[in-house]
Amino acid sequence: MADTTGAGASPGSENLGWSRYDRTWMLSLFGTAVGAGILFLPINAGIGGFWPLVIMAILIGPMTYLSHRALARFVCSSKNPDTDITGVVVEYFGEGAGKAITLLYFLAIYPIVLIYGVGITNTAESFLSNQMGMQPPPRWLLSGLLIAAMMAVMLAGQRVMLAVTQFLVYPLVGILIFLSLYLVPQWNLAAVQEVPTLSTALRTIWLTIPVLVFSFNHSPAISQFACAMKRDYGADASLKADQILKNTSVMLVSFVMLFVFSCVLSLTPEQLAEAKAENLPILSYLANVNDSAFISYFGPLVAFVAIVSSFFGHYLGAAEGLRGILRGTVAPDRIAMPDQRLNMGIAAIIFVTTWGVAILNPSILGLIETLGGPVIAAILYLMPMYAIHRVPALAKYRGKASNVFVTVMGLIAMSGILYGLF
Repeated sequence: MADTTGAGASPGSENLGWSRYDRTWMLSLFGTAVGAGILFLPINAGIGGFWPLVIMAILIGPMTYLSHRALARFVCSSKNPDTDITGVVVEYFGEGAGKAITLLYFLAIYPIVLIYGVGITNTAESFLSNQMGMQPPPRWLLSGLLIAAMMAVMLAGQRVMLAVTQFLVYPLVGILIFLSLYLVPQWNLAAVQEVPTLSTALRTIWLTIPVLVFSFNHSPAISQFACAMKRDYGADASLKADQILKNTSVMLVSFVMLFVFSCVLSLTPEQLAEAKAENLPILSYLANVNDSAFISYFGPLVAFVAIVSSFFGHYLGAAEGLRGILRGTVAPDRIAMPDQRLNMGIAAIIFVTTWGVAILNPSILGLIETLGGPVIAAILYLMPMYAIHRVPALAKYRGKASNVFVTVMGLIAMSGILYGLF
């Protein structure tokens, strides 16, 4: 998520044991992904019933770990420790392909930043109206203030952002576990007895895989994460990255899927469809329909914290992609356009566009299904597999069954989106 050098002890390659530095990265990667997973996944995944969700829970662990591991290995394979994903693409595939994949990388992450602008506005608006009994400020003002506050943390520097993220993740995990267990008495096990036909189940899984890809995605932070591994672990960068990513995936799948199952079993498919229609995160919807004061106040709080923690990681990736695009086109001269001025311009562009989309309030799940899922699948699942097949530096990873699995899941994610569009 950020360069943590200076933010804590960063051990060298002589020690590949688990350290505080590694835990910092695990929490940062977890924070990048957990927002989407707990806010939107229960709605889409739960509408299809309980048993398709079980199959998805089995698939998502290896999907998440193997795809992010491949992307980290791709970035770590460059000899230059400071080369991020856009630079590695140029190094291996040339300027033309580098520009194309940099654009694709930006398009995979930028819509998610927009989604969080909409999500945090709707969460705050719903909380003020339903829980506080207040008239919310005009949408243009509320969204502008919330997005500006998140941007201010980013502009304060990566060290400040990392500190804020770690501060947010611990209570997020704690409240998430408590909420999941708190909902257990409200479970309706009738859903367990409803077994869909094979064709219905397969169709549900097929069309939900893009949302799974989105919900567990922490690829925006992988580029900076891999660069940090190269700087701090040298030749052992890939091994250390594998270790951290495995622990991150276990943590993500355990906490998020527990929460997803708890939500799905405590709500009916009709209620999940209503949450989708109202364009609300699942936690805000739970707060509105649940008589519990605990859910009413802590649900929106968890949603708010999850959005903020995820926004940081996705902003980093979007800014990195946009910087690569601008340096390759309109601002190649670093003397005429210094990095600091370019970064401020990028921040202004992201702020204005995120604010504008938050005011318009498009369907969040519609954005995920039409913009987020397919491009993420292309960058996170298919591009690293192509690189392993073509790049000599990655030749040692060829011929693995995991490569076939990642490629197939990436193609399924993209085909599911095409089905939804046409």
